[in-house]
Amino acid sequence: MTTDTVILGAVAYDPKVVTIWEGFREFFAAHDLAFDFVLYSNYERQVEAHVRGDMDVAWNSPLAWLQLERIAKRLGRSAQAIAMRDSDRDLTSVIVARTGEVASLADLRGKTIAVGAGDSPQATLIPLVHLQQAGLVPGRDVEVRRFDVLLGKHGDHIGGERDAARALVAGEVAAACMIDGNHLLFAREGVLPSGSTHIVAQTAAYDHCNFSVLDDLGAAPKMKRFTELLLGMSYADPTLRPLMDLEGLRAWLPGRTEGYALLEQAIDAFGTIDGFVTEIAGR
Repeated sequence: MTTDTVILGAVAYDPKVVTIWEGFREFFAAHDLAFDFVLYSNYERQVEAHVRGDMDVAWNSPLAWLQLERIAKRLGRSAQAIAMRDSDRDLTSVIVARTGEVASLADLRGKTIAVGAGDSPQATLIPLVHLQQAGLVPGRDVEVRRFDVLLGKHGDHIGGERDAARALVAGEVAAACMIDGNHLLFAREGVLPSGSTHIVAQTAAYDHCNFSVLDDLGAAPKMKRFTELLLGMSYADPTLRPLMDLEGLRAWLPGRTEGYALLEQAIDAFGTIDGFVTEIAGR
């Protein structure tokens, strides 16, 4: 991009996305930074558009980040994660079973496990690689029932996870996979009735979304200003707090990439993004 306006790409996984970015656009304008955003229906189209040069920065899921990073590497380019939410760091996923039926992962051998959408890092890919590393190969030692809600949005919604939890309670599966935060949410909602389920296993920690840029654009004056303003947003600001609540954070932090190692192991094990990376990098 060559204009003075920072163009962001984001995926419209929920109507609140429009409210969030229109509100942040007003914040940036009040600080003399021209900012606009383009919404995509899925992350694959967003990554493709980013590589094509249609945006300056993308708000990427962890899977989209790895797609972008690997495509850039194939093309002799580079990708950087410049910022993320405080709530994007050190997350875990859990494998949950009905109380009294499954004491350990070994008890799941030969049984069916419910997961979220096939492209969900937190409700499918990371829990399944955790099982595989524990000696339970998906499709061989355990059957996997996927709840493919809104494929292409990389599990940014919670529809698939909630459906997996409901299948567990209904006795349709022996266990269900979900991010730890949604496990707590489903308990509060009553989707997982109190005392009816328990955590059988918990994954290692991983990171979630980030703002991604290509090549050396992060050092461009407009992007340096964007990052400076972003990291300076205060949750105490009454105009920003509702937007930050909608986006699920209290502070923006510098980006880091070491927290994607577990997801990398998963996509390497299952070949999740190989075809897409080859397709886009080969054009």
